[in-house]
Amino acid sequence: MGAIQTSESGTAGSGGADSGDAAFAREVREWLADNLAGEFSGLRGLGGPGREHEAFDERLAWDRHLAAAGWTCLGWPEQYGGRDASVRRQVIFHEEYAKANAPARVSHVGEELLGPTLLAFGTEEQKQRFLPGVRNVTELWCQGYSEPGAGSDLAAVSTAAQLDGDEWSITGQKIWTSLAHVADWCFVVARTEKGSSRHKGLSYLLVPMDQPGIEVRPIIQLTGSSEFNEVFFDDARTAADLVVGEPGQGWRVAMGTLAVERGISTLGQQIRFERELASIEELAQRSGADGDPAIAARIDDAWVGLRVLRAHALRTMGESGDEGGQASVGKLLWANWHRSLGELAMAVRGPAGLLAADDLDEWQRLYLFTRADTIYGGSNEVQRNIIAERVLGLPREARP
Repeated sequence: MGAIQTSESGTAGSGGADSGDAAFAREVREWLADNLAGEFSGLRGLGGPGREHEAFDERLAWDRHLAAAGWTCLGWPEQYGGRDASVRRQVIFHEEYAKANAPARVSHVGEELLGPTLLAFGTEEQKQRFLPGVRNVTELWCQGYSEPGAGSDLAAVSTAAQLDGDEWSITGQKIWTSLAHVADWCFVVARTEKGSSRHKGLSYLLVPMDQPGIEVRPIIQLTGSSEFNEVFFDDARTAADLVVGEPGQGWRVAMGTLAVERGISTLGQQIRFERELASIEELAQRSGADGDPAIAARIDDAWVGLRVLRAHALRTMGESGDEGGQASVGKLLWANWHRSLGELAMAVRGPAGLLAADDLDEWQRLYLFTRADTIYGGSNEVQRNIIAERVLGLPREARP
């Protein structure tokens, strides 16, 4: 199968790459080649979903090295430390980064979620306070959305916050909070209007994690790692002015965050997906599994599906808002594709894949973690409801 074409061949965006884009791609490629060396040479391919525990401190140092060289927050305005990079150049960076097999970033929640949200909805004081820490990777963030009784139904959250003098007092529980155990701050969706329901009366609060009112309990996953956490708030505190947008209007802000959750970096994600698929194809060739017509057909289907992911991402990249439900469509596409890839890996491994020694191999780990792909970040059911109700105009699902 052919490889995904990259920026210099003109497919990282619409209309083909100009000479400036080609030069930018070379700059990124050469910088990565020069800098993924020495103390950072052993980080290639480490980290990512299900593997966030791998060389965390070293990857944090790498992120700060990137920041010092100006390779973080490329699309942000220059006044906030970015480069005002075009969508095309942001795509080029993420693709070249993935092609170099550079380590997964530890600061992605701050850079890809919190940062764009503050740029869109935050006050100037909030931007000045928090964006430098994101840009320089001196403050790490986590996302306080899901709850045990709400799951992917964000409007059903029950974590409550009330003003107490010049502070918010927060009580409740969040779950599946990625990297909460290493985060300095959490953006929390909490109910701030008593008696409110669904999407009304919610607020988007910025909460420091290092305080007596917060307890973080790691969740051991099927893979044996524990990047997800339960977070308990018991009269946790944050300043009254650390609410993004107006109090009670947090639903709009939270939806803005979700709309960028699978943004430009998805093109880099797809390069990593392609690397996984190529490795599975090589495994099938070595083991002879590709002689099975059913497995050969599944490999071909995966190759075609990856092209569909890319076509959708490029077609919708840089669109403002999500009126067409593109974020939900994109999430459904990549999550189901990647889950199927994990199943394909196990089919290629055959009966041997059912046996685990002291540790899981890469294919067993891929299979187990991809079972969660269709759940975290908004489950398949929630994404389909969004498309049905907000895009197709179908009747709303009955809710308690």
